[in-house]
Amino acid sequence: MGKASRTKTDIHRRERVAAQRAAERKREQRNRLLIAGGAILAVVVIVVVFVVVKAGSGSNVAGGASNGPTGTALAGVVKDVTTVPASTLDQVGAGGSSLAKAIKPISGDALTADGKPQIFYDGAEYCPFCAAARWGMVVALSRFGTFSGLKTVHSSTTDNPANVPTWTFAGSTYTSKYLTFTPVEETTNVPNGAGGYTKLQTPTKDQQALMQKYNTQGSIPFIDFGNKYVQVGDLPMLGPANLSGDWTKIATDLKNPSTGNAKAVLAAANFTTAAICKLTNDQPATACTPAVQALESQLNG
Repeated sequence: MGKASRTKTDIHRRERVAAQRAAERKREQRNRLLIAGGAILAVVVIVVVFVVVKAGSGSNVAGGASNGPTGTALAGVVKDVTTVPASTLDQVGAGGSSLAKAIKPISGDALTADGKPQIFYDGAEYCPFCAAARWGMVVALSRFGTFSGLKTVHSSTTDNPANVPTWTFAGSTYTSKYLTFTPVEETTNVPNGAGGYTKLQTPTKDQQALMQKYNTQGSIPFIDFGNKYVQVGDLPMLGPANLSGDWTKIATDLKNPSTGNAKAVLAAANFTTAAICKLTNDQPATACTPAVQALESQLNG
């Protein structure tokens, strides 16, 4: 082989080596880009999953689904419901019919907490009858103390009636110099896939004993007024069918005693107030007005 042939062969060999090295560098660059892209995608997926899980866990803690007002609108609705004037409540009075029979006298050891009469409530967020009852309870209890952390919720979407706008006591607090209020919301309004609803709160053994003694039918809502009175189920005039409109409309209507919402909610609140006044010896006078004391006489015992 001549010198010229060897030179051409060496050149071809060097060109092939150079081409192979260039191709190898391109493959390495592609691999690095694929690895980097995969890492970015993995981070995005992890972040999305974390946000979804975080949001889901938050809703479980807070309770069930709600399409109610938030922010400033919620604050306005809470104010309207918790500051109904005594004059408006007195004007409604019994609401045209007696609800006293729904609040029944019982005999037992006084139910107290922190040296004050205790009111125990047991219900569930899915329950339309609990939904109706909470409106009157919030109005009445606000005459003796202060709620914080009240949130809107609606009853079950599949019950009849469905989607009753209401409040949830889960996550709320109540302070009063006259009484204690101990609420339990046993489930949310979110189906659990097994024909029931997701668990939210569990009554204590003592609370379960109260219900076994005074609520043999197992109905909700169940309200024990210091072991002096109990209410099992909704008040007749404040069934869910008696409410009309959303949270804002109901709360606004409470300012006008001639509206159907006011007559239903405030009449129930007045009888609830009367039962509480029997526990507090008619204190405070701003709650236990002469009109309320007139209703007390309809409560047996």
